[in-house]
Amino acid sequence: MTSPGTDTPTSSPAIAPTRQPLDDEIDVYGLTHVGKIRKVNQDHFMICSLRKHMRVHLTSLPHVDELPLEGERLAYMSMVADGVGSGYGGGEASRMAIERIIEYVSHSMQCYYTADAHKEEEFSTALEEAAMEVHASISKLAEADSERRGMATTLTLWIGVWPYAYILQVGDSRCYLFREGKLTQITRDQTMAQELVDQGVLGKTDAGNTRWAHVLSSAIGGMQHAPVVTRIDQGWHNVGLLCSDGLTKHVSDDRMRDRLANMTSAKQVCEDLLQDALDDGGSDNISIIVGRVIHKDA
Repeated sequence: MTSPGTDTPTSSPAIAPTRQPLDDEIDVYGLTHVGKIRKVNQDHFMICSLRKHMRVHLTSLPHVDELPLEGERLAYMSMVADGVGSGYGGGEASRMAIERIIEYVSHSMQCYYTADAHKEEEFSTALEEAAMEVHASISKLAEADSERRGMATTLTLWIGVWPYAYILQVGDSRCYLFREGKLTQITRDQTMAQELVDQGVLGKTDAGNTRWAHVLSSAIGGMQHAPVVTRIDQGWHNVGLLCSDGLTKHVSDDRMRDRLANMTSAKQVCEDLLQDALDDGGSDNISIIVGRVIHKDA
């Protein structure tokens, strides 16, 4: 779903891709909070980088720790997962989703180390397959244990393979892009309300006020699961935002845009957005990740 008055930026001719940012040019931060009503936080998030590692088994060199063993950064990855289910089932599902994705990425050479990230269809298919494997793992666990029945989770994943970013979406956690003063919602909410909007039954302004607004039409571990992958161009002046619906229930797109337009750091804007959500009621768990690249000569 795209925010009113914005377009999904699948390309950016105005900002030509340049060299990949260095590690110290990436400003990224994330946080999660239980909110003011819930007793348990079923959200989880992750920020990590993927690299080609060099492992030294034996050497006569005295200062091997000083060598650049980490290798080239292949990608930068961020994830937000919002658990669904009673008790601790939702939290377990969101934790498992992130852990299984990390395992898949770490062990799937075909997906991330040998696949050409510039071949959009192949790379998108690999990400969809990762989501399906995670779904299968959670579903199998829920079927084997009656206390885990109904456990499921949203999953919004950003993987940056410069000069592109791929966004994997299942559920209603969101990914936004702030570019040139405009905030765009990249992901489409997979909710019953959004399905009714798409069918013309509800208007966009009414969707958030119905009982279907937060009933998921697709979830990892749920009855329906429909992973969607979107590719966008990355640029030096872009800001990415991932969040669970604990933020979007209370903070409008206009408020988020204003916060991002005046941010001084990823940490500062995450903390300010969290406080905005809490001040408005904090009725749900809240998770936020914000990332941007800053040219160190700027």
